[in-house]
Amino acid sequence: MKTMINDEFLLESKTGYDLYHNYAKHMPIVDYHNHLVPEEILEDKNFNNLYEIWLAGDHYKWRAMRANGIEEKYITGDASPYEKFLAWAKTVPQTIGNPLYHWTHLELRNYFGIEELLNEETAPRIWEITERMLQKEALSVRNILKKDHVRFVGTTDDPTDDLEAHRKLQNVEDFTVSPSFRPDPGLHIEKDEFPAWVQKLSDAAGKDITSYEEFLTALGDRVAYFDELGCRSSDHGISSMFFEEGTKEEAADVFRKRMNGEELTVKEADLFRTYTLVTLGKLYADYGWIMQLHMGPKRNNNTKMFHRLGGDSGFDSINDTALAEPLGNFLDALEKEDSLPKTVLYSLNPNDNHILASMAGNFQGDGIKGKVQFGTSWWFNDTIDGMENQMKTLANIGLISNFIGMLTDSRSFLSFSRHEYFRRILCNLIGSWVDKGLAPNDPELLKEYVENICYYNAETYFQLNEKVAMKEV
Repeated sequence: MKTMINDEFLLESKTGYDLYHNYAKHMPIVDYHNHLVPEEILEDKNFNNLYEIWLAGDHYKWRAMRANGIEEKYITGDASPYEKFLAWAKTVPQTIGNPLYHWTHLELRNYFGIEELLNEETAPRIWEITERMLQKEALSVRNILKKDHVRFVGTTDDPTDDLEAHRKLQNVEDFTVSPSFRPDPGLHIEKDEFPAWVQKLSDAAGKDITSYEEFLTALGDRVAYFDELGCRSSDHGISSMFFEEGTKEEAADVFRKRMNGEELTVKEADLFRTYTLVTLGKLYADYGWIMQLHMGPKRNNNTKMFHRLGGDSGFDSINDTALAEPLGNFLDALEKEDSLPKTVLYSLNPNDNHILASMAGNFQGDGIKGKVQFGTSWWFNDTIDGMENQMKTLANIGLISNFIGMLTDSRSFLSFSRHEYFRRILCNLIGSWVDKGLAPNDPELLKEYVENICYYNAETYFQLNEKVAMKEV
């Protein structure tokens, strides 16, 4: 049976259809936050099969398979790649209503020309067809990026990474691959791994770290190094937003206690985190970077499975801690010193949508359109309802016209189809406003909205026109 994916998919009116097919469909992609591996782009890797490119690191699929009663052997265990694919194929028909159902069939159609539903019956044939096609040059990593008209890829990188792959990718002409500075281990001072990470930072910076001052200097050196290699943004994963005001001397005392193996209070850890993140925020502003704050996951809830598989294995969920006061205080601390960088705010909890949209409005200015962004729907909200709700909230409270649009946040090179998913939802939403008489049927104005949200706003926000010129597509 053929899939539901066709030209009309998700487009409920002629207005939405025309907006997508006339404008959105042809725009390049700026994927400013993902977890792709730069070394795989450098080597222009060909994956061997759908397991490797689709299932090997995708905890979205793993969660669905567990919920469908699949044994862990066929998810992260020692079953063969083909057996794991068959287990996923068995699960797919049960995912209707979940975006995984649509993403699966979008990817099969867009990259392999397969327009039949994936299930236990079709799985062997689909495995054989895709295995053969994945060996071809057309589906190497770089050719996938070119096929999708990707202009910018923002990977996620630890400050201690040597970025050698990024250095070698500097001369790629068809797209830009940029590192993003993700210093989470340097803020989680309470974790067992913190002292070892400080040593890694010391090794990467090429200098001893025996004090908080030296710690901050080493972080600053790595920011400068990342900037030299084209970094345009930082990224921070924050389970629960914090703000505990304190002096540099107090933060230094907390650092000293931790490195001496002493126990810290929650207040002390938050004071260290706050001072360190404010210091980093000032650096980001100096370098013209964007600061991305991903807030609200509750990670590693299943202790048994965490010890067995480690993090990012499908056992995270939505947190519900207080957000408005600490976030507002943090942004204000930077704003008071004229050091607030361009900032993108994301929350995993959709109950925070109005908080983020209204908070972003407090810190606009400097002649920058949408300086502080209410970021796109993320992770568990990366659904039809989630995307619509995020965009409606932004439109209600702020200016959706300045929205920088979609990102994949993915580890798979086939996930760029999610930009199509987003664009169809965007065009359908705007089309519904026109059809209800809530927006004018002004083709030029609507074209501007759609093209800006799909591409041009992000191009301007990330200053891509300095290095990435838009080409004919």
